[in-house]
Amino acid sequence: MWPLAPRRSEELATIATRPRPASESPLTLAQAINGALAEALEEHPEALLFGEDVAAKGGVYGVTRGLHQRFGAARVFDTLLDETSILGLAAGAAVSGLLPLPEIQYLAYLHNAEDQLRGEAATLQFFSQARYRNGMVVRVAGYGYQKGFGGHFHNDNAVGVLRDIPGLVIASPARPDDAVGMLRTCVAAAKVDGSVCVFLEPIALYHIRDLHTDGDEGWLVAPDDEHAPVGAGRSYGDGSDLTIVTWANGLFLSVRAARRLAARGVNLRILDLRWLAPLPIDDILREAETTRRVLIVDETRRTGGVSEGVVAALVDAGFDGRVARVASQDSFVPLGDAARLVLVSEDEIEAAALELVG
Repeated sequence: MWPLAPRRSEELATIATRPRPASESPLTLAQAINGALAEALEEHPEALLFGEDVAAKGGVYGVTRGLHQRFGAARVFDTLLDETSILGLAAGAAVSGLLPLPEIQYLAYLHNAEDQLRGEAATLQFFSQARYRNGMVVRVAGYGYQKGFGGHFHNDNAVGVLRDIPGLVIASPARPDDAVGMLRTCVAAAKVDGSVCVFLEPIALYHIRDLHTDGDEGWLVAPDDEHAPVGAGRSYGDGSDLTIVTWANGLFLSVRAARRLAARGVNLRILDLRWLAPLPIDDILREAETTRRVLIVDETRRTGGVSEGVVAALVDAGFDGRVARVASQDSFVPLGDAARLVLVSEDEIEAAALELVG
């Protein structure tokens, strides 16, 4: 299995944590990703950014805005509206020594082209005994919770097809600073280890500024020089009543629910997984043992979702505390307000937490 995950951690960390100018002001998630992409293109002349509408339009949500003008059409360019072509181009560019940063416009658009990752990109090092490699960072906008824009073609919470590809690295940040650190790590992993990384970006958090009340700007963060090691989670809070394990939109919802729970006397801690593959098993076990009660908040589907892997990790380690989970329903994400009947809510998190702590 060694060709699947070389993990040259020291060399990777050197590239990912090199000194860079600090952000002068707090950023949204979209702004942070834009800055990290600009940084990657600046530091790695072989890097290419491409996908549907990423160049002239600057992306559907403005995440790549200005990069085409700054770095030119040879390095930031639009592609055909065909995901198979996008990932095929990425695989060919990578094996040729370039560093592709392709974008899949929506997670739902990935499924018709997923075999380009499973059957081609992620297998090259394995079948060649690491003689060949095609490291890349595939950015994918995904999940649900978009306001005013629905339907399962643009709101998809299915990641099972990615989690079972051996060696594939799956990053999914929620906070602007994590997005920068994790994207730096993925770029370094692709360059150093030849890793095939998927960078899942929660659309609904792209432009979020406030956390609890209008104008509090509690979700804005100024990124620093840090990177986030592959498979390392991030903890929030020091409560002893309950541990919530979650990621992406689930982190945002859980932090909001935690405030409501604190008002009811329930003090908890939250573990943001950040990495869906490999899962941060050691962090999960440490935080679980601290409170002996674990609530997994899973915005993917109840069947085939990430929470199944978390529960399995706890069982495998012999954890004998209390475990519960809230997850989205086994349904496609419907249009409009009907999505609320399918996706995990703050109310569900609060109710499950209260039941778990008795």
